[in-house]
Amino acid sequence: MKNLLSLSVVLPAYNEAENIGLTIASAVKYLSDRQICYEIIVVNDGSIDATPAIVTDLAKQNPQIRLVNHHRNLGYGSALRSGFDRALHEYIFLTDGDGQFDISDLDRFLPYIQDREGNLLSKIVIGYRAKRADLFIRSVNAWLYHIFIQWVLGIKARDIDCAFKLFPRQIYQSIKPIKSDGALFSAEFLSKLEHFLLREPSLSPIIELPVQHFPRRFGKATGANIKVILKMFWECWQLKKECHRECNDENQIQLKPGTLSGINHIRS
Repeated sequence: MKNLLSLSVVLPAYNEAENIGLTIASAVKYLSDRQICYEIIVVNDGSIDATPAIVTDLAKQNPQIRLVNHHRNLGYGSALRSGFDRALHEYIFLTDGDGQFDISDLDRFLPYIQDREGNLLSKIVIGYRAKRADLFIRSVNAWLYHIFIQWVLGIKARDIDCAFKLFPRQIYQSIKPIKSDGALFSAEFLSKLEHFLLREPSLSPIIELPVQHFPRRFGKATGANIKVILKMFWECWQLKKECHRECNDENQIQLKPGTLSGINHIRS
């Protein structure tokens, strides 16, 4: 049976010269083996290493690989927005360019977005890291950030920043714009997604599934940078004000019991 899924894979990358080639190769093999119509969009967010050169060479060999260049570092959120906005296929799949996730975990996601005949369903499936493979201090920072975001924005997702998300491009288009340029992008994305699902009762709740998480092999993460953290707080404050205005505009939609979060936890 022909696979009817078409997928835009978005890989944000900042100084990932030692990781990006293998990450792309793994994605190409996975998607080709399953006969999925695909494109891979690598967003180079102002890297000063060989990341853009490596992706350019790979794109010459495979026209389904596309490079989007930021000439300076604009932030994680800007990289995601650039990739999502350029996606052409029906579904968008986000994962990072650092190789800390295994794309084969998509095998557990795909049955939720297709019926028995292979026809596509409009469903959102996001991952949560079954076991984080980060350094202790980074894991503590992530835990504190998660509690803070849940408290301020009321997001119910189990792992807000897990870079393993699968969703219809049409739904992304419906919740634009996502304004955050930095680390808050995922939280704003999920916040607007949850509010959108409350207004569209015909759509299924978000499905959450566990995914593997591996230690970073090369390079270093930049999420703990003090400028990144301060920018996150500023964007969070702006997003909180925007959400408050929207709630007032909607005259506080009446919710049915059990529908507050728009999240459906499925664990295995």
